[in-house]
Amino acid sequence: MTDNINEKEIAPESQEGIATESKVMKKRDVDKVSKKQVAVKVLVQIGLYTFLVIMALIVLFPFYWMIISSLKSLEEYNAAVPTLWPQQFKWSNYSAAFDADGLNLGRLFLNTCIVGIVSTLLSLVVTVLAAYAFARLEFKGKNIMFAALLATMMIPGELFTITNYLTVSAFQWKNTFTVLIVPFLVSVFYIYLLRQNFLQIPNELYLAAKVDGTSDLKYLWKVMIPLSAPTLISITILKMMGAWNSYIWPRLVANDMAHRLITVGLRGATFTDPLTNMTDYPAQMAAVVIVTIPLLLVFLFFRKYIMRGVSRSGIKG
Repeated sequence: MTDNINEKEIAPESQEGIATESKVMKKRDVDKVSKKQVAVKVLVQIGLYTFLVIMALIVLFPFYWMIISSLKSLEEYNAAVPTLWPQQFKWSNYSAAFDADGLNLGRLFLNTCIVGIVSTLLSLVVTVLAAYAFARLEFKGKNIMFAALLATMMIPGELFTITNYLTVSAFQWKNTFTVLIVPFLVSVFYIYLLRQNFLQIPNELYLAAKVDGTSDLKYLWKVMIPLSAPTLISITILKMMGAWNSYIWPRLVANDMAHRLITVGLRGATFTDPLTNMTDYPAQMAAVVIVTIPLLLVFLFFRKYIMRGVSRSGIKG
């Protein structure tokens, strides 16, 4: 009897010990698995950041090479073994860039700013009105017209270049600022981008405004434009960058000095050293750096607005 009582008293303790031991073993197994997961996660992060660093170096190296080349002498630039750092900084290349034959940087900057600012402002007016019409107004054939506009995005740009060239030639617009501004005032992509943003604004605001007797233009100016400011800023920056980088169309229709843009002028300038009669590539690189700096600054300071505007326009509701 006493033995049975002792067995009953000991049995729960032994069961407790077995349970505790199994818990300890399970905890060890969990710790091993968690350590493996942490190790795998760390290796994945290391591989990911290594890949991103390599890609960043590949993208940034041309800019680095452009900058250091603009500070080298012509002899060092033409050396058989290229150097990754200038042996002697030659800042005079930047003054030589302004004195290059056929390159008037001041005039080119002015022409490009005129075309960029005027075309951006007019394009914003057209884009806002068209996007508002497709987003809020109801009229027959709206969906068909919008689908037709989207379909034009699939047409290669070279075809538009040919038809636009024939049109402006008939209007005798060549070698004018008009030919650089008017043909590209309408951008289907910008209209689509802003329309998607307008569709996110609750329709109840529009109905309440109409009940109060607000006109469509007043509602657009007071409500929709302030709420869509990030997208409008993105469109403004992208349009200015497009005007600054444009080359084929200005080269085709406005190649005279009075209307030449900075990309065309930079390509047509001759960087010849009068002493050696050789192309002064460092001075040419210096001119490229001068032209690139404004766009680089715009992107660095306003990149968050570009991303915010595009991300807001990509989600409806």
